[in-house]
Amino acid sequence: MALTPGVGPEHHEATVGVDLLAGEDRPVDAFGDTAYSTGEARQALEAAGHLLFFKPAPLRAAVLGGFTLDDFVISTAAATVTYPAGHTVALSDPGGQHNQRKAAFGNLCTGRPLRERCTKAKAGRIVTVRPHHDLLAAARRQATTDPGWQADYRRWRPPVERAVAWLLHHGNRRSELLRIPGRGDNRDPGACRCSG
Repeated sequence: MALTPGVGPEHHEATVGVDLLAGEDRPVDAFGDTAYSTGEARQALEAAGHLLFFKPAPLRAAVLGGFTLDDFVISTAAATVTYPAGHTVALSDPGGQHNQRKAAFGNLCTGRPLRERCTKAKAGRIVTVRPHHDLLAAARRQATTDPGWQADYRRWRPPVERAVAWLLHHGNRRSELLRIPGRGDNRDPGACRCSG
């Protein structure tokens, strides 16, 4: 358990979770909510060999009921983005405070039947791709298509939630990342540890 101030990026759940798991001498199965599912945390924890069961953050469409990033074919390696109707544009070089890349569809949106599902912007849709896009897209795919991941998440998330509820009931600070040591048969809910 780590008690940290509630303000500042160095105290964000994902940062604290990475710091706490850095002391592990072997990979663990790590469970957490969307707060732990940042690109930076995923990159660090996957590089350390941990198996992540973090619920990916949901994507928001630019318009209600419209397309999300996952509806576009985004190739960070080829630096291209393809619109659901088939138009492909180049990604810009990384830039700005968050080192993002952008793909501007501009007049390719004008008069197209799918425009209402894509954007309300007069200048057309601009797709923003963040540095850890590939990791986060893979996590969203895994959470929606991998039956093994889904079964483990459903099996172990309730004990995690119960442990968090118990901690909160006993006056502890908000805390939602639990890890279960080992893999396979060594998944003992009584061995869970909490960090926050």
